[in-house]
Formats: sequence, structure tokens, C-alpha cells
Amino acid sequence: MVLTRQVAVAAAILASVGLTGAQNTTNISSDTFFYGQSPPVYPAPIAKGTGDWAQAYAKAAAFVAKLTLEEKNNLTYGITPENGCSGIIPPIERLGFAGMCLQDAGNGVRNTDFVSSFASGIHVGASWNKTLAYDRANAMGNEFKKKGVHIALGPVVGPLGRLATGGRDWEGTSNDPYLAGAMAGETVKGIQDAGVMTSLKHFVGNEQELYRNPGVDSENHYVESISSNIDDKTMHELYLWPFADGVHAGTANIMCSYNRLNNSHSCANSKVLNGLLKTELGFQGFVVTDWFAQHSGTAAALAGLDMAMPDGQSFWGANFTEAYLNGSVPESRLDDMATRIIAAWYKLGQDSPSYPTPGIGMPANLSEPHTIIDARDPASRSTLYEGAIEGHVLVKNENKALPLKSPKLLAVFGYDAPAPPQYMPNGNSLLTNPFTTGYESAFNQLSLAFSSTEIDWPSQLQIASNGTYSVGSGSGANSGPYLSAPLDALQQRAMKDGSVVYWDSALQPGLAGLYEAADACLVFINAFASEGMDRPGLHDDYSDNIVQTVASTCSNTIVVIHNAGVRLVDQWIDHPNVTALIFAHLPGQDSGNSLVDLLYGDAVPSGKLPYSVPKNESDFANMLRHSYAVPPYAYFPQSDFTEGVYIDYRAFDAHNVTPRYEFGFGLSYTTFSYSKLAISIVKGARTGTYPTGAIQEGGQVDLWSNIASVSAVIKNTGSVTGAEVAQLYIGIPGGPVRQLRGFEKVRIKPGQEATVSFDVTRRDLSEWDVGAQKWKLQSGVYNIYVGASSRNLPLVGTLRI
Repeated sequence: MVLTRQVAVAAAILASVGLTGAQNTTNISSDTFFYGQSPPVYPAPIAKGTGDWAQAYAKAAAFVAKLTLEEKNNLTYGITPENGCSGIIPPIERLGFAGMCLQDAGNGVRNTDFVSSFASGIHVGASWNKTLAYDRANAMGNEFKKKGVHIALGPVVGPLGRLATGGRDWEGTSNDPYLAGAMAGETVKGIQDAGVMTSLKHFVGNEQELYRNPGVDSENHYVESISSNIDDKTMHELYLWPFADGVHAGTANIMCSYNRLNNSHSCANSKVLNGLLKTELGFQGFVVTDWFAQHSGTAAALAGLDMAMPDGQSFWGANFTEAYLNGSVPESRLDDMATRIIAAWYKLGQDSPSYPTPGIGMPANLSEPHTIIDARDPASRSTLYEGAIEGHVLVKNENKALPLKSPKLLAVFGYDAPAPPQYMPNGNSLLTNPFTTGYESAFNQLSLAFSSTEIDWPSQLQIASNGTYSVGSGSGANSGPYLSAPLDALQQRAMKDGSVVYWDSALQPGLAGLYEAADACLVFINAFASEGMDRPGLHDDYSDNIVQTVASTCSNTIVVIHNAGVRLVDQWIDHPNVTALIFAHLPGQDSGNSLVDLLYGDAVPSGKLPYSVPKNESDFANMLRHSYAVPPYAYFPQSDFTEGVYIDYRAFDAHNVTPRYEFGFGLSYTTFSYSKLAISIVKGARTGTYPTGAIQEGGQVDLWSNIASVSAVIKNTGSVTGAEVAQLYIGIPGGPVRQLRGFEKVRIKPGQEATVSFDVTRRDLSEWDVGAQKWKLQSGVYNIYVGASSRNLPLVGTLRI
């Protein structure tokens, strides 16, 4: 059956006021998504505390049994924080529950002092280093804990990056679900090993910022949040995939998203929460709203929502106890909500008397006198530095322009080179133009006013023009103890080796005499992105003009881009004087130090692109622009994900589009060769069509069993020690030409070899069978590729199942 868009919109209207789904308690979890409809799945599963949750659930059940109805209810929604926490659950002092502090963000503790600013998500993705991802997460977790935070609001795997101009793509690690999932799993383990819960977000389909929340347009019309309309197969093979990794790693919390999913609000979507998350993935933790993403009371509770933030009194609160007393919501649902929350508290050891007081290091106002809690650990300094180093990606290096060879005079150009002159870069302060304050509101008003047309955005809005860009903007940002800007670090290097650095950081460089005199001209530009607004485009005229102006005279022009997402370079990349290009991403507090060490060869580049860089905007097709609300659905914006799983390199492969730089690409100061591909079926592996195991965290347990093993030998054929990211791609019959299914980063000395091995699971080889509602392992031949990027795959073989 096909539901018309008109019926879907009507259903969305009803859902938005909490009038659908609550009365239908039929479990139809086997039903699938199709555009515009999200089938009801009721009742909400009651968690049993399986696996390593058993002990925590036993304690939680005993705890909840002692609670009054009001105390249970008070666990499920936040109250207005009186400290610097983003959200607060109040204490239950008579039972020794001190309460909970929820706090941003994905690259360090936000809205406080004496914490570190780690490399952002996109930078971690560009490192392709799972060990580093864990170490970074563990160091962040320790800082969250010292500040009295119970739930760190990250990591991000949604948005996945379907939209190349997505404002929050930088918070995630990659638009490939395998890479994103692997890094999310390591991040969950790292933070939670420190005793802090992760909040894996935003679940699910949150792929654009425009219309992310309901609002009012310029004519005072109510406009709903965007509906991401995703079919069942695409949901499983793309957008749900990295969430499954995070659940498998044990995340205690999932944050539901602002958008609607097939015309049902994600935080009240029973198919998503009850069906996909709590039933299919066996999620044992609790679900919290994104801030102010709750739009119904009874309906949201029945659909599987467990906690509302930051203040749930408008829909739940004291009056919501009536819903349990009159039977609208069974008390067993409330018990499950409270038990899930308390079980997570026990599982992370947060009941310990030694756990810091909630929000103790989160002062409400940093400008007022407050107790200083220094959360930093000297042992994490190497992690901060290496994290900054490894996310830089060298993509062009003509005539061995890099590393620099004892230059006497360096000329530095571009607005991105110096430190910001006015504010410590905490993200929002980098906004220059109309969005310095109230940026989301301003953007939404502009967007709604032009909702039926393509907006001609000024190119200034694409850059952070008042200093170097080390972290993106919005709730994902934080401030470190210092910022090493590129220009500062270059001057320190000049002081050390007796060289000279001159600079011109104006938008229009005027010191033409420097171009010819310098041994090298370094041009620093950036690509800005923020929560609350999608990027206006993938390049800007101001920045391109700086590069072209310098390159017109300077024969050794080296470009560095601090980019919060894909950035086009074809306007100047083929200029014969542009000798090198580095995508420097968002390195955090050690930005300049790490970059200078790479420029001078004290460190060797090893990053790889976690996305593709096309030659033109048109190469991205519908992956470039966000969806607008157009008649006849202007007040219920729709975004049909009609491309299915074909985003980024999958789309380029399918449509035979040659990117400028492909997914997984990155250069080094050395070279590597690949040989000795070996492929084998794991002895005793069960290769039946469908998994048969019990559901545990992440899905049926045998989905994670190894089916095959692939190995290869990598040799350093150059003259310096370097690290290579060996990548495994598999062609699943009937699917994309190739999909990433493994990667390993190895450090190798000149002339030496290293063997890399990839474990291939049942899940890695399966496709989602919509009819069977299971992952299907097909019989047949699978193409196996191993190499240095998605289009440099010298080793090719086959695997027969």
C-alpha cells in the first residue's frame, strides 16, 4: 500500500499534538518504512538487563521499587539548571541519588574553564586511527567526570553527512557509515571507561539544519520541522549502521533528533524508538530528547522516550502523574523509564560516593568568582597533540614543496593564520556577520522567508574571517586553555631557527613584494559551519581570490584550509604555482603547533579524507542543497532520501563521476606498496542466509561473528618513517560497487613491511532484506579490494560464500 503525501501530512499534524499512536497498542514491528509513513510499534519494550547490564538492572529494579510515583516521574525530565550544566535531573536524597548533570559536547567539556579543546569529530575521522579515537575519548571522559558531568552529549553519527553543506557534519567523523561507526564505537568505550555515559546522537535522519525545529515564518505561519523520508533498506544500510556500532559498544544513552522521520517526530516515533532501537538493536539504556525536541506527552512516552530535556514540565512534569493514574500510560512504562535511567547510573559506577558532585565544575557564570576545578591531565597532552597531527590531510605536494627545507623567509597570507583578536574561539564567538548572537533564530527567519527559492547567500557567510578556525560552532564547540594559531607557531619556529616570517592577513592581500622574495608563501583560509544553519556553499570567492592573488606571483604557494566539511578547490588547484594543499580540518587547541611540525617535517602526514572532494558542486547533485518547503507542503517540509545508499563515493562510483580527491585519499612524505593479498573463510563460520542468534546490544549476536579474514602486506618504499591507512572495500552483490568494510593504520620504517589483517563479520557482508526484516548473507561471489583509498586499490580478489 502507498500512503499519499496528503495523508502523511495529516498524520503528522495529529502526531504533533499527540493524538496518534497512543491508542494503538498492536505490535507491528515487522512493518517497514516507506516514504512519508512511519508505522506504529507498540508497546514500548521493557528492558530486561541482558548481558553485562544484569547487575545494574538488578540494583535499579530494587531502587525503583522504593520510589514514589512522583519520584519516578521526576527522573524522566529535566529542571532548569542553576549551574553550567546543559541539563539537570534533580536528586532523590533519601535514597542517595545525587542527581545527574548532562553536558555538551563532542570535543571537550563546554561552558567551563580549565578543560582541553580536543580535535573535532571530522578531524578524528580524518585520522583513521581507532586507538587514537579511544585515547581521545577516554581523556575527554576523565575531564567530564572531574567537572561533575554524568552524561557527555556525544559522540555524533547523525548527521551522517548526506548533505555536503550540512551545518553539523563537522561534529561527526565521516559520511561513510562503517568509518563513522568504528570511530563511534571507540569513542563510546573511551568515554564510558572513564565512568561517564555517552549520548550517541542524533537519532536519526538529522541531515540538515534548515527546518530542524518547528517555527513561525515571516507571515506568522506555523512551519513544522523537516521530515526525513527514508526507506527501510537505506535506513539499515546507511543511517542506522553507525548507531548499531555505538549500541554494540554499550552506549548508555541515545539522543533522539529534532527532525521528523517519515512524518513522525523522531522523539515520539514508535517505529524508530520502540522498533529499531529498543527491539531490533536490543538497546538497554535510555533515550533523551535533544533540547526542546519533545512535542507531545503521552504519545512520546508510549513511543519509547525516556527522558525530556532541558525542562519537561510543559508536557510531563507534575501534571503527567495523572496519565499514569488514569491509565493513559501504564505504570509499567514509567517503571521501565526510571529503571533504564537508574540502571545506566549504576552501570557506569556513578553511585559511588567518590563520584564528583553533579555539576561541581560547571559554574553558572564564568565571569563571577567560582571554585576552580582543573580537569586537565598532563598525561593527555600527547593525545591532544597526536590527535591534532593525524587529522591533517595532505592532498597535493608538487616538486616536494613539503616538508619545508630550511626556509629563510616565509610569507604568510590569509585571515585564518592569526589568532582571533577579540575572543577565545569557543565556536559561537567565531561567527562574524548576522549570526554572532541569536544565530539560529536569524537563520531560520531568513530561511523561512525564502523557503521556496534558492537563496543567494553572501560568500562572507561561508568563512570565519576573524582568525584561525580550530573548532566548529554551536553546542559541539568548547574553549581550551589556549589556542596555538598557525601564525604564532610559525613565528616561534622562526625565532628558534633564525628565519624570518612576514604576514598579511587581510582579505585582500596587498604586500605583493613578498610574493617573489619568499621561499614559500603560506595561504590560510577556512570553511565555516555551525549548528542551526547549513553552509551556503562549498567555496567562497573571497578565499579563492586570496589564493589566486598570491599564486599569480609566488612560485611556491602552499594552501592550508581549516575546513568544517567538504571544500572545493578547483578554482585554483591546477595553478602551476600552487604546489601543496593541506585539508587541516578542526584540530583543537594544538592547531598551529601540530601544523608547523608537519610543514617542517618534524611529523609526517598520515591523515586520509573521510569524505570525497568533487570538482564541481554539480557532482554532488542532490547531496549539495538542503530541502526547502515548497507548495503544496510548504508548512510541512519534506526531504525524500531518494538516492538511497548512494551518497558520497558510492554515488560517484555509481554515476562514474571522477572526484578531485576521492574518499580515503591522503599523501605522506614517504610512499607505500601493497602485496600478498590473502582471503579466507573463517574455520567453522556459519554461513547460513540469516542470523539466528539472540538479540543483544547491537542486534542479533551472530551478526558480529567473523565470517572471513583478509590480509595484505604493506611496505614503506620511501625514505622516512610514516603511517599508512590500509583500507578494505567489499562489493556486496546487488549493492554499491564497493563499500568500506575495514581499515587499519600501521606505522612502518623505511624499507620495512607490516602485515595488516581485517576481520570481516556477517554484518559486513550482508544486505538488509526488507521482506524478511533481517540481515541477509547472500550466496555468491564478493569482490574484495585492498589499497590506499576508495579509488587506489591495487589488490583485488574474490570471496565465495
